[in-house]
Amino acid sequence: MAKDTVEILIEGGSATPGPPLGPAIGPFGINMMQVVEEINEKSADFKGMKVPVIVTIDSDTKDFEIAIGTPPTTALIMDELNIEKGSHEPGTEVAADLSVEQALKIARMKYDSLLANNYKHGAKEVMGTCVSMGLTVDGKDPREAQKAVDAGEYDDILGE
Repeated sequence: MAKDTVEILIEGGSATPGPPLGPAIGPFGINMMQVVEEINEKSADFKGMKVPVIVTIDSDTKDFEIAIGTPPTTALIMDELNIEKGSHEPGTEVAADLSVEQALKIARMKYDSLLANNYKHGAKEVMGTCVSMGLTVDGKDPREAQKAVDAGEYDDILGE
């Protein structure tokens, strides 16, 4: 009972039998259309965003299981702010401004895959991602916003 695992990044709700999925799972001899349909069904909520997909295949019986992860934090931030991409020059050019409420919303969506032990720290992780994307948080440098969270300035929003 050998199990093989294929990990791939696919746009939610729009998997096709072509690349990148087809070449990755084709050699295992499983029904490609069943895999595509199940991935599209499970990832429909993340339409338009890249989501990590794990296909576990039993090479003896040709049975498969599909697990859908949450999109990367950067994808959730871009979707929340309705922007195409971050700044070309983080630190000198600002692409957009994320509110603390939006950071908390994204932290709740990603909570299971974050290292944080509560939503307050999860929001700080999301703010950390804003640094490399060239975004501000509540009009401040994300590192300053993280310090403000530590100082308790956003406790009414973050619930602590």
